[in-house]
Amino acid sequence: MKVLIVDDEVIIRTGLSTVIPWAEHGFEVMEPAASAEEALERIPEEQPEIVMTDIRMTGRSGLELAHEVKLKFPDTELIIITGFDDFSYVQQALREGVGDYLLKTSRPGEIVQAADQARSRVLEQRRLKELRAMQQRLVNQGFLRNLLASGTGADEEIAEREFRERYPDLRLTESGERLEVWRITANNQKDPDAECAKGGERLQQASGALTEQIGAMLAGRLQGEWLPWGEGLLLVVRRERDCGDGWCAVETAIRSAEQSLGCPILAACGEPTVSARGLRSAVETAEETAQFHWLLHPKRTLRYDEIRRRKGCRAVCSQEEEHALSLLLRAGNPEELRAWICGQLQRLRLDEQATPGSVRAYLHSLAVAGRRWLERAASSIGHAYTFSGSEEELDLDELARAPEEALFAHLESLMNQHQVMVGGISPVQSAISYIHDHLGQSLSLNQVAGHVHMNPNYFSAMFKRETGQNYIEFVTRAKLQRAMAMLRETTAKISEIANGIGYEDLKYFNRLFKKFTGLTPSEYRERPEKCPSID
Repeated sequence: MKVLIVDDEVIIRTGLSTVIPWAEHGFEVMEPAASAEEALERIPEEQPEIVMTDIRMTGRSGLELAHEVKLKFPDTELIIITGFDDFSYVQQALREGVGDYLLKTSRPGEIVQAADQARSRVLEQRRLKELRAMQQRLVNQGFLRNLLASGTGADEEIAEREFRERYPDLRLTESGERLEVWRITANNQKDPDAECAKGGERLQQASGALTEQIGAMLAGRLQGEWLPWGEGLLLVVRRERDCGDGWCAVETAIRSAEQSLGCPILAACGEPTVSARGLRSAVETAEETAQFHWLLHPKRTLRYDEIRRRKGCRAVCSQEEEHALSLLLRAGNPEELRAWICGQLQRLRLDEQATPGSVRAYLHSLAVAGRRWLERAASSIGHAYTFSGSEEELDLDELARAPEEALFAHLESLMNQHQVMVGGISPVQSAISYIHDHLGQSLSLNQVAGHVHMNPNYFSAMFKRETGQNYIEFVTRAKLQRAMAMLRETTAKISEIANGIGYEDLKYFNRLFKKFTGLTPSEYRERPEKCPSID
């Protein structure tokens, strides 16, 4: 914390600045000032937090200095150090906002103590100021969030007036000025074509801390306000003039933030408005525009005017495309499937009428076509294949966020299921593998039959014919074999072992274990050689 000593007597100011070990107490003593006039010239630039001054000096007095400093820099702490022990001076010093009054005969320890107390007052004032600012910002953000989410409501005039009072920097004062709402997110999205080539990388949204940094940077450079919004932020700014095709202040600030943070920033501007009542519409159009980032890659800054006239592309795949897809799925080559998907996506990006909604509908039609093909393929070889809405369903939100990976993962799953159906692995063998991989679950007959896409009754009969055991008995023995191995090879608690193979009731597990092995789990752990095999 910086300290400025002011005294017209050279021996006093030099002594105060050199005799006391200020640095040891966490203070930075600046070059002393020889007069109040010199101090007043230096304080605006050097900004000391604590000023120690004599009262009587050549020229302006220390009390006059205190008055001027408190008037212009009210957070500065003032300490009077004088040779006059006069109560009237003390009273006047207190009226001028002086925090402490010391005599020049005071010992160094007393002077340091006064400086420590002044520092505490400075820090407390800062804390209170930051707290008040934070509280006010939270109140303002609540008002702005409600305004952006719900609009002005019936009391438009009241909302307009409150908006101008809370955000004076956003007042429109000249013709041609507009309010803009920007939807901003930061991410590590790679080039879409490169994603297709190397298997894709999921879009990673910025953390809350990064969002805070971006918001603070932009608000610091622009006349605007920001608030967290979903996985990014909304920025409301006053646009002073038409930027034409060039870079406006917002775009310049965004690019500067990108360079400072080393992170790409996606920004979408909604339709400008001239009043608070239009901010809700500005948010909606900004969010609509933001959905076009994937389509218009690699552009990172978009405006509503660029997309507002798009009508949408074809939303359903053609018979030729469905036929081409069926051939790829039957061929079973994932690389060729991915290349075909990427080609379709590239065609969509080049379509000047494409919109996120129409693209998503088209991609969903490809997923549906793949599912229809698999149903037909399953029926042709005697499989009762139906989609239950579990793992085969395509997540439409994921399709919008990462279309390449979502569609590829879905279609590759269909391809793999077809390979299982027509390959050398029987459904029962596939089911057994699935059972051993999921022994910690309840593993109902319907669940496992669904995994191999067979009717449960037909699957049950086939299972017993191929294994010689009914389904329940097989699963129970598989679970107990896993438990026996864990009892022999680990020190896990019996309750943990029971939970690990899907039995939450420890008493039931103990009874079942003894029924099949003739020993309790504890007895088996002590003497595993006494237990006959349950294979």
